[in-house]
Amino acid sequence: LLTGSSKGMGKAMALALAQHGAKVVVSSRKQDQCDAAVVEINEICGSEAAIAITCNIGYKEQLQSLVDQTREKLGPIEILVSNAGINPFYGPMSEISDEAFDKVMASNVRSNHWLCQMVSGDMIKSGNGSIMITASTGAFSPSTTLGTYNISKLADIALARNLAAELGPHGIRVNAICPGLIRTDFAQAL
Repeated sequence: LLTGSSKGMGKAMALALAQHGAKVVVSSRKQDQCDAAVVEINEICGSEAAIAITCNIGYKEQLQSLVDQTREKLGPIEILVSNAGINPFYGPMSEISDEAFDKVMASNVRSNHWLCQMVSGDMIKSGNGSIMITASTGAFSPSTTLGTYNISKLADIALARNLAAELGPHGIRVNAICPGLIRTDFAQAL
């Protein structure tokens, strides 16, 4: 199960997992983009490699629906790539609105927490699993334009560390992925 996987880095991860034999769920907010990614992956890997399920990570009920539909269509979840994230504000932290700050933290951190809680039961039951949370190298340095985003990504690293401590004894690996700048639509402003 991959969030934020209809394009860019997420789609590349979904394709790589499918090429290694995984059945993947491509998920993002837009059905047409999910469908296009699934067609591309299935053309390369076979018609049963990927399915599309839309989800806006900012809503807990949509995340639960994503998890429920994944289980219904593919069975227990063995791998989670929590890749979706947002950055609605580019500028100094002194100018970010409370609403934008809350939205970044809720989408980039709280939604990952929710999703990990929703899928970890399958992994605990099987004694095996892998959770990857996309953070960023931006978590390790200050920025005059991406401060809140970077704070959220540092929080994601802390979330991964804590989940690794809690879930590791159950055979579940939890890691934060920290990419640098990659030429995607998401990074266009940079």
